[in-house]
Amino acid sequence: MAFKEVIRPPLWLLAFIYFLFLSLVIAIWAAFDNQSAFIAWLAATVGIAIIAVSARSEITVDEKELRIGRAHIELKYLDKVELLTKDEMRLLRTRDADPAAYLAIKFWMSTGVKITLKDQRDSTPYWLVSSRKSKELTSTLYKLL
Repeated sequence: MAFKEVIRPPLWLLAFIYFLFLSLVIAIWAAFDNQSAFIAWLAATVGIAIIAVSARSEITVDEKELRIGRAHIELKYLDKVELLTKDEMRLLRTRDADPAAYLAIKFWMSTGVKITLKDQRDSTPYWLVSSRKSKELTSTLYKLL
């Protein structure tokens, strides 16, 4: 494995979602009884754990393939890799976005990489990938291309 990064949701985001869940628990407690509130609290706690696990993403690069979550592409179909600044990333995920592009972005991350494809059979022009280790990802892909 040449590169691996696991992206997890930040603690502040999970705390905010849990706060929203707990406000629903309080509303249920006010409308019903303690048992209903306890069941709602258990459901909220299990729900936040499920959100934390399902919102995680993994980027891996080996000698033959780039994997981002369940998406994967062989390295021979990659053309160009661009390291994006914070402003370039912001524009590419909003105003300058191509609807046909593959977006592997996380809204809480401001850095990333644009990977242009060269596969004639694929209508996807590029992959936009959020990454905390974008410099390392870019250099790894350039070494393997």
